[in-house]
Amino acid sequence: MSRIRPVAGGGRAVEVPPERLEGWFSRFGARHGGVVSTSVEPDLLLVTAADEAEVSVSPAFGEFTRSGEQFSGLELGPLLLYAFAPRRIGLLLVRLGGHSIGIAQDGVVLVSTTDSRQVHGRNKAGGWSQQRFARRREGQARVALQAAADDAVRVLAARVGELDAVVLGGDRQALDALRGDRRLDEVFALASPRVLDVPEPRRAVLDEAAVRARAVEVVVRELPENS
Repeated sequence: MSRIRPVAGGGRAVEVPPERLEGWFSRFGARHGGVVSTSVEPDLLLVTAADEAEVSVSPAFGEFTRSGEQFSGLELGPLLLYAFAPRRIGLLLVRLGGHSIGIAQDGVVLVSTTDSRQVHGRNKAGGWSQQRFARRREGQARVALQAAADDAVRVLAARVGELDAVVLGGDRQALDALRGDRRLDEVFALASPRVLDVPEPRRAVLDEAAVRARAVEVVVRELPENS
């Protein structure tokens, strides 16, 4: 089942696996009276339907080829060429209590490491008890994030020259903490802007993220009566 999320400015973003793109766009055209045009720029592919509904795709990795072209009707050649290009992708999934890190080729995890660390929740009690608890929690969080950074250095930074891109997932605050580790500068330089929303990182979650990393995120904007 495709993952869907709302986007700023109205509309929704849908993750579509490469193998389903032709069928997805065919159904989009059927719902909206047909596709009248497709335009391709290096950083944007735009499909416009007869009722003015639009689908836009911004490449997560690199740029579209055959850019600067305008087609009558539906033309998915540039998008399919991009979507099916072989890529070796680093995966960095981090939450406060755990992480799962790996390298995937065409949706299959080749190298990985997963770890979990205990980080207690917040204590609602007041006074010295709350302060001691907070210090303990902060210490646990530091240990967990240090372990995630060390594993990211070992799995990703050591092989950064082999990677075409990096896909992030998990908690943004935890990821931001890892950005402060200079050993990971080259890893984050390859990171796609999108951050996958994932549960507590486990190996099964990493496998799913490897598949999702291949998916193309299409943004659909329709007229109100078609929403």
